[in-house]
Amino acid sequence: MPDGLTDHEFAAKAESAIEALQRGLLGLADEEGFEIDLEGGVLKIEFEEPSNATFVISPNAPVRQIWVSALVQSYKLAWSQETGAFALGGETLTQLVERLVRLHLGR
Repeated sequence: MPDGLTDHEFAAKAESAIEALQRGLLGLADEEGFEIDLEGGVLKIEFEEPSNATFVISPNAPVRQIWVSALVQSYKLAWSQETGAFALGGETLTQLVERLVRLHLGR
């Protein structure tokens, strides 16, 4: 176990993190006019403006990470005991995705 999480713990934490991210983005999505779709544990954020783009946030159980595909890049976030969240370089999943959404929107 690379992060000390069991398969069950990873699944529960990943599901909770992705659902919390979805809830946290709803206001911004209404304000900025982009779509959010959570299906089968995978969150998709779809933009028509300022250009067509889709961000995909999905759990990767074999490596116990949440992967974010956005702006032609891939981000692989592992569970951080220090922050109590999935994080990459000190940036949590929510912080990362909100930053990428605002970057895409030019904000």
